[in-house]
Parts: sequence; structure tokens; C-alpha cells
Amino acid sequence: MNFDLPILAPSILAANFSKLGIEIETCIDSGIQWIHCDIMDGHFVPNISYGPAIVKSVRDTAPESFLDVHLMIENPDNFIEDFADAGADLISVHYEACPHLHRTIQNIKMNGCMAGVVVNPATSIELLRPILPEVDLVLIMSVNPGFGGQAFIESSFQKVEALAHIRNEMNLNFLIEIDGGVSKNNIAKLSESGTDVLVAGSSVFKTDDIPQRISELNHLAKTGAGKIA
Repeated sequence: MNFDLPILAPSILAANFSKLGIEIETCIDSGIQWIHCDIMDGHFVPNISYGPAIVKSVRDTAPESFLDVHLMIENPDNFIEDFADAGADLISVHYEACPHLHRTIQNIKMNGCMAGVVVNPATSIELLRPILPEVDLVLIMSVNPGFGGQAFIESSFQKVEALAHIRNEMNLNFLIEIDGGVSKNNIAKLSESGTDVLVAGSSVFKTDDIPQRISELNHLAKTGAGKIA
């Protein structure tokens, strides 16, 4: 992946779906290269979002963008091929939803995508050690998954720092991503803590000036970048 870190990744869950294409194009015109797609099934999380058809529409609208697909669903193996075919570049699955996590990660890679693993706020990152050499990205949820616009869980800072140290200790190079409650108030500190990919939904799309907000968030993220060895 040839991206300058840290990466700001708008989550289309917070976009206005009546003008989704326009808002995605606005993000791209503002320098966004990475788009986050949150998939919810109403079972693993208490909400339903969208499926492969919307991801395919995003891919058609943004053929050069990196599509980061986050599966908040039960039985993700049943749908990995569909999302890969829809244009996903990276597919992330929840540790809590995968009883055979190594097999699921292998399934993602066999379908031609990069693979990520996700942990909910109450899940210890120490449980991820066996899978870390196999993944390209670890996503730390900084809210309980299911709905956009939730308040950021403050202990997520320490979780990112601990994961960054584990990454160094194990001499690995997976990306660290955070999702939930990312805003102008915490994005610099998150970057400073070691976050590589910052998912922002409401703080990007629920504003009157998307380009200005993207510029602000990118600037703040870069002020905190690189401070954790």
C-alpha cells in the first residue's frame, strides 16, 4: 500500500445515501484515497446497514480508491466472496464473530483481498497475538459497534498504544485502524498514540463543508503522527 500515514478514511455509513455518489466524489476531490464501508447484519450488531451492492456502487464511483470493508456480521465466511467480487481491497472481520479465525483470514486472502481483524471495546488485544503475523490491519473499535455518532471510549488511546508496542515487539508491520467517535477533539492524540488509519463518519459527513472538514482532520492527524516509536 502506497499511502502517506496517517490515513483519514471516511465511513460512508454517515453519508447522505440520496447523494452518496456526490459525497464520495467530494471526498476524493478533497484528497481522500481510502473509503470505509461498515456492513451490519442486525444479528452481530443491533443495526442493519447495506450489502455488496452498495460496495459495488462505491467501487464504480471511486475506481481508484482503496475500499476497506468492515464486516460486523455473523458467519462472515459466507459473504467474503461476495464482498471481494464487489470490489473490496481489504476485508476485516471481528475476533468475536470468528470461531476459526485463521481459516477466515485465509479465506479473505484466497479471495484476493488484504485481511484485517477487529476487536470490540471489551476485548483484550492480547488475544490477537496468534493471528497478528497473518493480518494486514487491526481495527480497534472505540465505540460499541452498531450505530454511528456514539461517544468515543477514552480507554481506546491506551489500547492503541499497547497494540503499537506489541507490533514493534513482534517485528510486524500491520496497520492500526480505529473506528468510532473520531473527531477534531481526539484525532491528533489518536495519531500520536500510534493509529495509522482513522475512520471518521459523522465528523466528515455531518458538516456543512466536507472539504474543509477533511482538511482540518488531515492537518490535526498529521500534527500527532509519528510520536510513538
